[in-house]
Amino acid sequence: MKKILSIIRKDALLRFSGFSELIFFIILPVVFTFLLAGGTPSGEEDPRIRLLVVDEANTAISQQIIEELERSTAVRPEVTERAEAEKEFDERRASTVFIIPAGVDAESLQAGTAEVELLKQPNNINATVVERAVLTAIRRVSSAISAAQNAVAQREAKQPFASDAERQAYFDSSLEMAQKIQEETPERVKSVEGATPDQVEYDPRANSSAGQLITWVFIPLFGISAMFAYERQQGTLRRVLTTPTRKATYLFGTISGQVLMALVQMTLLILFGIFVMKLAWGNEPLALFVILTCAALAAAAFGTTMGTFVKTESQASGLSIMFGMVFALMGGCWYPLELFPPVVQSAVKILPTTWAMQGLLDIVLRGRGLVDILPEAEVLLGFAAVFFAVGVWRFRYE
Repeated sequence: MKKILSIIRKDALLRFSGFSELIFFIILPVVFTFLLAGGTPSGEEDPRIRLLVVDEANTAISQQIIEELERSTAVRPEVTERAEAEKEFDERRASTVFIIPAGVDAESLQAGTAEVELLKQPNNINATVVERAVLTAIRRVSSAISAAQNAVAQREAKQPFASDAERQAYFDSSLEMAQKIQEETPERVKSVEGATPDQVEYDPRANSSAGQLITWVFIPLFGISAMFAYERQQGTLRRVLTTPTRKATYLFGTISGQVLMALVQMTLLILFGIFVMKLAWGNEPLALFVILTCAALAAAAFGTTMGTFVKTESQASGLSIMFGMVFALMGGCWYPLELFPPVVQSAVKILPTTWAMQGLLDIVLRGRGLVDILPEAEVLLGFAAVFFAVGVWRFRYE
């Protein structure tokens, strides 16, 4: 055990002897995961179009217009100051700005003198949608006022008001009643969402987190081949032969050390997915540990086998990156497997990345548990057993 720990320590010190290794160990995987997922989580984001609203009237009518916009299914109003709104508009960070100037109140609507301003970016589809939503909100508010005006006219035709105060009070009560009736009016149009399930199960955050984890962890595990080639070139393996250290001890120490470092890297990426991407990685910790361990063993075994075929460290490094990228692409780490032709979907089942990706998505995307991912774990262990057997059989010190 002491020899194995010494080998693990030696390999860790060599691997992290420079800062550049940290870039590939955690920084680049995190950056790619974040970018390919589309940034921060969007599970509770409002999908409506952002609309900057400048309320300079600050009247009951302007508040009603804003409330109508908030109830809209098309736009999401954000009240801000005119200077800030115009700045965002000029910088094209906002497609529209809706300005309610001072003086917009019930009296101006009654008199027909109320005016609002809508700034729109040219040739912008979102701006067109916002314009319709704004017109709808204004129409709903003005329709209540029109109903109150009609009520006042009907009342005045039958019995004149004793004073302007009585007339205004009647208008206010009629307006309140019209608004209440308007709020209680049932929707005339109902939307029905189709029940046909999507054939492609895809969540950009979940797929990016799982896919980048596999990509960036498998490449260095395939790189075990470069370690063997380097130590073969330097004569380290020949010197090991002259010591009491057996081949099995050396191989076990080297491979287990790389697997442990891979598990640490996986853990860091999982924690990033939980706390930053808000993914449900922690719901089935045992299942997650099993699939990650099996995936790491399969990748390390492939690297061991490849190390017995390559001649130089540079050759091994190039092949590790090439195989890592190809396996990740074909295994569904970058694009859902459902987008590939059926014949390709069947063919890529010979790759460990395919089974690792499927197992991880079963956990984070489909909410599956330990029993559900056991088939994928068994296949990955099968890969590990075959590649380890070939690697140990072909292993040479020179």
